[in-house]
Amino acid sequence: MMIERRTAIELRAGGDKQSPRLVGHAAIFNSPSQDLGGFTEIVLPGAFTRTLKTDRDPLALVHHMPQLVLGRRSAGTLKLSEDAKGLAFEIDVPDTTTARDLIVSVERGDVRGASFAFSIPAGGDRWDVRGDKVIRELIDIDLHEITITAQPAYLDTSVARRSFELKFAPTPRLRAMRRFLETV
Repeated sequence: MMIERRTAIELRAGGDKQSPRLVGHAAIFNSPSQDLGGFTEIVLPGAFTRTLKTDRDPLALVHHMPQLVLGRRSAGTLKLSEDAKGLAFEIDVPDTTTARDLIVSVERGDVRGASFAFSIPAGGDRWDVRGDKVIRELIDIDLHEITITAQPAYLDTSVARRSFELKFAPTPRLRAMRRFLETV
């Protein structure tokens, strides 16, 4: 199973001093990604529906670091839902040094990104070529985590690139023919 990570930038502090929360969207629907190594990706509405109906137990982390847990679905400290905009989240943050520091950084605007890690079940994505662009549409996602990060980035583009190359890379014969034509 390949796990991929993607980003969305929408995060704010909520709640009060006794019950601090982080809220935002970890994925935005119908919003094209940056170039991920030869293709662009779009999360379609409903991509998280199946996962959210299962007993899957995604975590809320800091910077994709499994030792920095902010919440988890089964504990009720991470609430996830799909709304018209995307994958919405609400985290009831723990009273830990990491969480307190993170809340301060979010309130100051130093940290304002969210990300999600996922894998794709069979039939969960669709590839298309539109003009000179390759588009991957995410239809069904197995969500593993959401994360809060200061520098949202596409951390696993090498995994995504391998998926792209398997689907669209020229065959060895086509590469050889291109090399021959370039020498003529």
